[in-house]
Amino acid sequence: MTAAQLPEGASPRTHRAAQWVGRTLLRLPYRVRVQHAERIPSAGPVVLVANHSSLLDGPLLFGMLRRPGVFLVKQEMFRGPVGWFLRRIGQLGVRRGEPDRTPLLTAVRLLRNGGLVCVFPEGTRDGGGEVVDAQHGAAWLARSSKAQVLPVVCRGTRRPEGVGRRLLPRVDVLFGEPFELGGGKGRAGLEQATQQVRTELVELIAELDRQIADRADDDRRGKRA
Repeated sequence: MTAAQLPEGASPRTHRAAQWVGRTLLRLPYRVRVQHAERIPSAGPVVLVANHSSLLDGPLLFGMLRRPGVFLVKQEMFRGPVGWFLRRIGQLGVRRGEPDRTPLLTAVRLLRNGGLVCVFPEGTRDGGGEVVDAQHGAAWLARSSKAQVLPVVCRGTRRPEGVGRRLLPRVDVLFGEPFELGGGKGRAGLEQATQQVRTELVELIAELDRQIADRADDDRRGKRA
């Protein structure tokens, strides 16, 4: 880890400790199944894009990374001790719906230094973790820094409505293949690149949902046998 891959004021030691917590302690109450973590590039600029269905998604993904990872987090989280901790581990606060380029410019600088930045393109959590409206941030970051885009999707972190406390719920995580953005210059090119990010995420969600449905069918057939 190099200091150039974390925002100013972050502690590399605290960053590593927080990743260990996400990788070990945080996963204890769940049965986490991770597929294709080897697709995470070990070096070079990467914009990680993920669906978002619960507050657990970010910490879990953070712990799965074997390299420094800077997440764009809604500014409302940066209050009190939690805000201090998020800054200490190198996360960036973003204001939703406001023209605030400062965190994006910081993220570009980190990417150009070979860092990894994670963005939840839909911006907020929706009912099922779908990509409702892929914002331009992820595509703009990747195009500005010439970074690869790495899609990842999670299922199972959000408790379904009407379901009580679950015992060791299963959480599925699927990493896609890294890709480079196409598209021309200007606003039209950014729109095209944004749609490419959205399409990759939607297709990866569909792939994971098919796997989960097939596994459920196999379990039902096994019980009937």
